[in-house]
Amino acid sequence: KLKRSINIKHCYLKIIDSNSLIISANTRFSLNDAKELLAQKSQWIFKHITRLSMYDLDIDKFLYLGKIETLSQYNITDLNKFYKETAIKTITPIVEDYSRIMNLYPKEVKFRKNRSRWGSCNSQNVINLNYFLMKLPIESIEYVIVHELAHIKHKHHQKEFWKTVEKYMPDYKKRIKMMKGY
Repeated sequence: KLKRSINIKHCYLKIIDSNSLIISANTRFSLNDAKELLAQKSQWIFKHITRLSMYDLDIDKFLYLGKIETLSQYNITDLNKFYKETAIKTITPIVEDYSRIMNLYPKEVKFRKNRSRWGSCNSQNVINLNYFLMKLPIESIEYVIVHELAHIKHKHHQKEFWKTVEKYMPDYKKRIKMMKGY
């Protein structure tokens, strides 16, 4: 699908599912431009559709701590509620442990459903964590926690920030790579 708007300055490609994608672009972006973009980005599109299909789960399946599980096994009726409750029980102690190790303490830790971020740390040192972190392996969850705690000390992603992350998690790059599969 091609969506055109005057207010769009750049071209955006979004994969919806394995059978559809949306190109959002300026009104001057033609159908031929769209075909050319799809040809240029075909490898990228194929790679991401393949990754999506890996997690195209049956209706009774879900991701939990990096593994595919069955809803009935956990007696789940509301998956969002399950993720939020288990995130609070599972992730909160990990945040407390890493806070002590790093000597960086958040003012508060909140859990919510985010569409595009695993976590954030605001200027008041309140850490917000996506409760969908429960889909990831524990190593990836720990990385997100160390990343957000490091923002208490460094409010940016400059060299000092990454040195802090690496000090407490030397294999953080491996953990980031692992996360990208989810």
